[in-house]
Amino acid sequence: MHSISHRLLLPFPSPAVNRTLLPPPRHPILTLTLAAASTETLIDRPDKTLKIATETETVIQDSPAAAYWDYQFLFLSQRAETRDPVPLRLVSGSLPTDFPRGTYYLTGPGLFADDHGSTVHPLDGHGYLRAFEFGEKGISYSARYIRTEAEREEREEGSGGWRFSYRGPFSVLKGGRRVGNVKVMKNVANTSVVRWGGKLMCMWEGGNPYEIEEGTLDTVGTVDLVGREGDVSVEEKKLVRGWRKGLGEIGVDIAAGFLKPILQGVFGMPPKRLLSHYKIDPKRNRLLVLSCNAEDMLLPRSNFIFYEFDSEFNLKQKKEFIIPDQLMIHDWAFTDNNYIIIGNRIKLDVPGSMGAVSGMSPMISALSVNPSQQTSPIYLLPRSSHGENGQRDWREPIEAPAQLWALHVSNAFEERDDTTGDLEIQLLVSVCSYQWFNFQKMFGYNWKTGRLDPSFMNVVESKESLLPHLVQVSIQLDKKGACHGCSIAGSSDQWNRPADFPAINAAYSGQRNSFTYAGTNSGSRRFLPHFPFDSVMKLNSSDGSVAMWSAGNRTFIGEPIYISKGEEEDDGYILVVEYAVSKQRCYLVILDARNIGGANAMVAKLEVPKHLNFPLGFHGFWSARNH
Repeated sequence: MHSISHRLLLPFPSPAVNRTLLPPPRHPILTLTLAAASTETLIDRPDKTLKIATETETVIQDSPAAAYWDYQFLFLSQRAETRDPVPLRLVSGSLPTDFPRGTYYLTGPGLFADDHGSTVHPLDGHGYLRAFEFGEKGISYSARYIRTEAEREEREEGSGGWRFSYRGPFSVLKGGRRVGNVKVMKNVANTSVVRWGGKLMCMWEGGNPYEIEEGTLDTVGTVDLVGREGDVSVEEKKLVRGWRKGLGEIGVDIAAGFLKPILQGVFGMPPKRLLSHYKIDPKRNRLLVLSCNAEDMLLPRSNFIFYEFDSEFNLKQKKEFIIPDQLMIHDWAFTDNNYIIIGNRIKLDVPGSMGAVSGMSPMISALSVNPSQQTSPIYLLPRSSHGENGQRDWREPIEAPAQLWALHVSNAFEERDDTTGDLEIQLLVSVCSYQWFNFQKMFGYNWKTGRLDPSFMNVVESKESLLPHLVQVSIQLDKKGACHGCSIAGSSDQWNRPADFPAINAAYSGQRNSFTYAGTNSGSRRFLPHFPFDSVMKLNSSDGSVAMWSAGNRTFIGEPIYISKGEEEDDGYILVVEYAVSKQRCYLVILDARNIGGANAMVAKLEVPKHLNFPLGFHGFWSARNH
């Protein structure tokens, strides 16, 4: 662990402020700066503000002002790109000789503000793919914007300027067309990245992936994964057809028929919404993806289709399930015999939908969480025709005894007792509370002002359980498939702080594993006690122990990713990007997975050139050089 001191330019006092209230700083110096440029410009280009900050003699180690601006620095637009790989400078440690050769891809938003007064939510920021290549001579870095349809329209080819014309699901334009703007589905390909079957693809939560050329990071074009038709077995057809009966379902079908031409023809939504989270089954060597119908978010029905591709990208299996519940799914799980969905219940917000359709509020304001039930539905959907759930009806969910909004899944596995025939299924998942989750406030973005408020991510003390944290879900089924118990417990008695972005050794996906790595917060900052994350935690599920590595003072981290080098589960390295806001620098950090919690956890630290600093990334992928 290391610490960094920093002189910040905002000479504010450090009043006793409720830690739930993190207002933007107000001071004469800042007021003058704001007069010279809009808030959006400062968030996009903070050089003037930072210059004033570095010239002041006032040192603010922990204040509302420092917390506010540190948070903004994580979402600074980066307009520069580098097609040719740039060598990274080693600033600490040494590169391990046994580190595998390959490329770490990290995607996320790169642009949040245009040149005409509009800002967008981080989830609507244009996709910016970063690539860290581990070669014989060291590590090099390159980064390119993904040339999506929206990017080609909103970016001026000659000048490189930007003018937003798409609303995006989470944003409202100020400098562009607002009322009547039906350009909602802004596929920015900014959420996840995967390499499979010879294709490098960047994915988003509502459209086709974009294929990227390795090496140059040039955009090839879209890949239609869910449009591929494969033979559906007779049994699968019965599952789908058998559920479509009754007057209620007929009414939903009529409503769906009315919504489809509006959503697809007017708002440009694709017929099927591909989820950005995929799964790789190492046992069968398959890529698993999941889609749902666009209109289902507005109806009391969810239509899920799972696709499985082999290493040559041949479609090996396609299974469809219709569930009579209005759900929103971001991540999911699989085992040898099941697909597992933890249902986040949502409902139509009628007043919000009126503003959403007119363009006066974000499109996502048409939806809200549905806290009407105090349990969480878990659907065990048969992956194989002859699964191990006996006679269990997959259409009946297992109601877990807590109301939890599922965010990201670490892993899931199932084990059968050879003596009794009982089946136990376990999941480790990041969840938050329905009381906290809000579609219109994610990351603290305020679409009315265009500002990011970190207080949303930092609730009052003793309310940490509302924020994202890890829980262990255990389900017990008898040999006939009847549920005999479902429990939810904290992932560890030794660690109850917020945590998210769990990662494991990919070789253990769908199988029993012991170690999970996740982002968490040390709680060392009074005004940013929970988020952004500043530490990597290592959870040992077998004994509940937790070890932690912290990046240091005024330094944050993104999603950790595990890179295996040996046969044992934790014999490998952790890659994580460190955002040193105090220095305005990004670093790639290599940790020894076995030494997390010890003095020698950090193996090496490499600096990204300042002019190529990039904002907070979302999800990454390690592509080993075996091709």
